[in-house]
Amino acid sequence: MTRSSAAAAVSIEQLPGAAFAALQKKEGIIMKKTLKLMSALCLGTGILLGSAIGAAADDASINIAYQYGLAYAPLIVAQDQGLIEAAYEEATGDTLTVTWTQMSSGADINTAIASGDLQAGFMGVGPAVTGVVKGVGYKIFTNLSGQSHGLMTNDENIKSLGDLIGSSNQIALVNIGSIQHILLAKALSENGFDAHALDANIVAMKHPDGMTALQTGAVSCHLTSSPYIFTEREQDDLTELTEVSEAWTSEDSFIVGVASEKLHDENPDLYAALCAGISAAIDFVNASPEDTAALTCEYDGNSAEDELEYLGLGTYSATTSGVLELAQFMGENGFIDAAPASIDELVFDGVEGD
Repeated sequence: MTRSSAAAAVSIEQLPGAAFAALQKKEGIIMKKTLKLMSALCLGTGILLGSAIGAAADDASINIAYQYGLAYAPLIVAQDQGLIEAAYEEATGDTLTVTWTQMSSGADINTAIASGDLQAGFMGVGPAVTGVVKGVGYKIFTNLSGQSHGLMTNDENIKSLGDLIGSSNQIALVNIGSIQHILLAKALSENGFDAHALDANIVAMKHPDGMTALQTGAVSCHLTSSPYIFTEREQDDLTELTEVSEAWTSEDSFIVGVASEKLHDENPDLYAALCAGISAAIDFVNASPEDTAALTCEYDGNSAEDELEYLGLGTYSATTSGVLELAQFMGENGFIDAAPASIDELVFDGVEGD
């Protein structure tokens, strides 16, 4: 055994008293320094962790739902260009995550907003009015678009709505309570019939399914909107009953955006960014229709040329048109329990239109 090895083999308890005391003192100093170092490291780690948590806390998120069709073109633009995220970052300096979800109906969106899973959604003005009045927990924050609607038939003996009343002819439209159902009722009322005279003739179908059913003769009529109505109008064996298109034009509100009252009241920066982003998207659609058509045509299954033509037949604006009129009609005809007295009951402050 070497000398150093032998020294190392001696227990500290075997050292003379003075040497043992000195070693204890030295070890104590080392231990104190070690504890101080560990404390500093822990503190530093805590600061770093706290910074990370703080950064995460500064991040924001929003879940938005929409549906299918050309009426939603500005939303495709908003997604593609990150316009809501950009507006939020410009206003706050923080990042925003936007999650977009496509849903089949306004009823699905209502359920998701009521449960807190969504903070905003886009739907037909009729279901949106219904949701506000029933207390789902949202209001309209913007208009999005107005589009052509029409009622087509494959039966040459059907010339007007009056020919359908009392018949067994089926009318395909999205569902009971949809904007298409309400527009059918409005057209009936404006032509001297009971608003619900054709409720028993309605069969619920998605737009593309309804178009197929009309073309194959499975139903006599189909009430639809763009772009499906454009396809049907081009077919020589189909005829349009004009009462519906006259009752509600592309200048009137069709699709509106709704936001939860919680978002509006508790997160004004995020609400403002939502409004700004959608407004910017609408402006882009109007200023750059060719670029918009090139972007949206793949979603709608149209050629870029057809998409551009169809875009020009719609109206894209953040200003509502006819919302109160339609809501009052709905109240008078049992679609909602009571008609609102003013537009302010339906929209947030700052929303332009009627």
